[in-house]
Amino acid sequence: MTDTPHLSNVHEGANVPDWADRMEQSVLDSALGLAPRLGWNGRMVREACAANGLSEGDQELLLPNGARDLAVLLWRRHDDQTLAALGDPAPLKIRERIATAVSTRLEVAAADAEAEKRLSGFLALPTNADLVLSLTWATADRLWRWAGDTATDWNHYSKRTILSGILIPAMTLRLFDGKEAADAFVAARIENVMAFEKWKAGKDFDAPVRKVTALLSRLRYGAR
Repeated sequence: MTDTPHLSNVHEGANVPDWADRMEQSVLDSALGLAPRLGWNGRMVREACAANGLSEGDQELLLPNGARDLAVLLWRRHDDQTLAALGDPAPLKIRERIATAVSTRLEVAAADAEAEKRLSGFLALPTNADLVLSLTWATADRLWRWAGDTATDWNHYSKRTILSGILIPAMTLRLFDGKEAADAFVAARIENVMAFEKWKAGKDFDAPVRKVTALLSRLRYGAR
């Protein structure tokens, strides 16, 4: 059995991205076993990298942002696993699609519950607020796309903003209070979303823009 090659020893022309992708996942696997004991921090990253034969220099190349990079890798892994587990949304009503998508995402994360609890503490740090928002937005986007959403106007952003606001507390509830509490919270929030969508359907939100455009047109070209 040959030793795992260090990044610094990979010959020019080798398929480095493929190796890097595989190594990232291997380090992440090690991190999941270490996080419950060590927490989600620099020490955990170093030990996970060392377990895969990586020097500190290799670690810096592979994971320049340390624990943040591993957080992204785990989050995206759970997103991928969620989409793989979800079936055809066609038979479901829209509220059922969103409920199913969120519930599946929560259960996927719960499979790594102890590491996820440590990660939630890490992501709660003020310095990681930007990371939480971008990761949650990306998850909301993928779930809405699976549900069949094709909006490109402001609805695209409102739907993802609302779902992001559901995902963050729902994930916390699932990890610390259990599935029943999380499901009840999600069901109540989805009812709010559906009520909002029903109210929004009767509104013409583009009317103010059209009025301003018409006014500017008259000022420039005169009344017609």
